[in-house]
Amino acid sequence: MAQMRGQGSYGIGAASPFGGASDDNQETSPLDAIREQTSKIEDLMDSLSEPIKPYLPAIGRFLIVVTFLEDALRIITQWNDQLLYLHDYRHIPNGLTHMFLIINVLAMLSCSTLVIIRKYSEYAVCGLIGVVITQALGYGLIFDLNFFLRNLSVMGGLLMVLSDSWVRKTKAFAGLPQLEEKDRKMYFQLAGRVLLIFLFVGFVFSGQWSVWRVIVSLVGLVACIMVVVGFKAKFSATLLVVILSIFNTLVNNFWTLHEHHPHKDFAKYDFFQILSIVGGLLLLVNSGPGQFSIDEKKKVY
Repeated sequence: MAQMRGQGSYGIGAASPFGGASDDNQETSPLDAIREQTSKIEDLMDSLSEPIKPYLPAIGRFLIVVTFLEDALRIITQWNDQLLYLHDYRHIPNGLTHMFLIINVLAMLSCSTLVIIRKYSEYAVCGLIGVVITQALGYGLIFDLNFFLRNLSVMGGLLMVLSDSWVRKTKAFAGLPQLEEKDRKMYFQLAGRVLLIFLFVGFVFSGQWSVWRVIVSLVGLVACIMVVVGFKAKFSATLLVVILSIFNTLVNNFWTLHEHHPHKDFAKYDFFQILSIVGGLLLLVNSGPGQFSIDEKKKVY
C-alpha cells in the first residue's frame, strides 16, 4: 500500500482529462502540501517498521495494561501501607479496605491478562475502566486535574483496544446486521482518539515553563490536533509516541532514584501510565483513525 501514497494517489500532478491546464500549474493548498510531505515520511516509516508490524498490536495491548499490572504489584508489595492510608486518611472501615484492595488486584490481573490474550475484550475493558473509576473515588483523586486527564488518556487507550478487537473479529452472527458493528467501531475509534490526547493537555498546563517545554508543547499540540481530526493520524500518533517516550525516559526515570526517595513511587506511577498511553497510540498507528477522519474522507473524495 505504501506505493499508493504520494502525488499519484490524490491526483496531484496528473494531466487534466479535459485538456485544460494541469495541476502542476495550479496552486496547491497548504493541506495538500502537508499531506504530500507526510506521505513521504510515512512511506519511509513503513519500510523501516516492516519487521515489527506483525507484533505491533500485541505490543500496544501489553503497554496499555502495563500500568494496571504494575499497580496490582505495588498494592501487593505495599499491602499494609495501602490499608493504613485507606483507613486513616480515607476513613474507610477495615473490612471494606481489604475488600477494596482484593477486588482491585484481582480485576487488574484478570482483565489485563484477557486484554493481552485478546479474549473477552469487552468485559476486560469494562473491568479496567471500572478499576480506574473506583480507585479515583477510593483514593480521593477524583478532583485531581492531572490524575483526571491522565486517566482519560488511559481510557482512550482501552477504547482503542475495544475497537481493535472488533476490527479483528471475523465471526458473524446470523440475523445481526454487520453495519451496526462497523458503526460502533467507528464511534469508539473516534472517542479513543480524542481521549488519548488529554495526557498532553495535562503536560502543557503543569510544571515550569522553559524554551524546551514551549517547543515540545507546540509540536505536541499540533500532533494532538492532527490525531483528533484524523489528518495523517498515523504520522502524528507516531510523533507523539516518540515525544512521550523521550519525555518518559528523561523525566520519569524512577530507576535512578533512591529506594526511599519520596518521589520514586510517583515517578514510577507516571512512567507506567505514559507507557499505557503510548500503547494506545501504537494501536492507532496500526489500525488507523477510522471512518470519522480527514484521512478516510480524502479516500472517498
